[in-house]
Amino acid sequence: MSEFALGIVEFFKQFSYFGVLLALCFEFIPAEIVLPLAGYWVSQGEFNIHLLAFAGTVGGTIGPATLYALGRYGGRPIVEKYGKYFLISEKQIKASDRFFEKYGHGVAFFARFLPVVRTAISIPCGMTKMNFTKFCVYTFVAMYPITYFYLYLGFTLGENWEQAGAIFDKYAFPIAGGVVVILVGLIIYKRVIAIKNRATSEIE
Repeated sequence: MSEFALGIVEFFKQFSYFGVLLALCFEFIPAEIVLPLAGYWVSQGEFNIHLLAFAGTVGGTIGPATLYALGRYGGRPIVEKYGKYFLISEKQIKASDRFFEKYGHGVAFFARFLPVVRTAISIPCGMTKMNFTKFCVYTFVAMYPITYFYLYLGFTLGENWEQAGAIFDKYAFPIAGGVVVILVGLIIYKRVIAIKNRATSEIE
């Protein structure tokens, strides 16, 4: 399967950044192959990592949206029948269901950093008719640091870019924690600034 996926990614390469975006729109092509390989291309001077991170994040948001639609409009029978064509196993679906039931809508963000559930989590989000805009926002916010980290690993590993998947799984959850801390910090900062501005306007 990896050789097949690798061949597809190499084909999409001819379309530059849009090709990487397009490759990530198809959930049967693992991001663990697309992004580290693209990072290796960056090390060869063929791409800009910042533009590639944006293109990869957009593609990494569109891909899960297809699984969201499968869950929302197809339901459990369709998912169980056709999920295998998206490399989704029954084990992944059940694990995603449990994770969603336990943690609610926040899983659209946190589950992206976890093995087993990160691909299939879009399905229960769709089946429970989670707000689509929120789903896309959570997914995009999660996918940006994931995309960047994968690209960076591919860049630093060079010809050994295939080791990126194992390294990512080791550091993924701490990255998620870091992103949450940054987001909370930004929210607090904006609220403090808003309070100060309000106080200033009242004094004037």
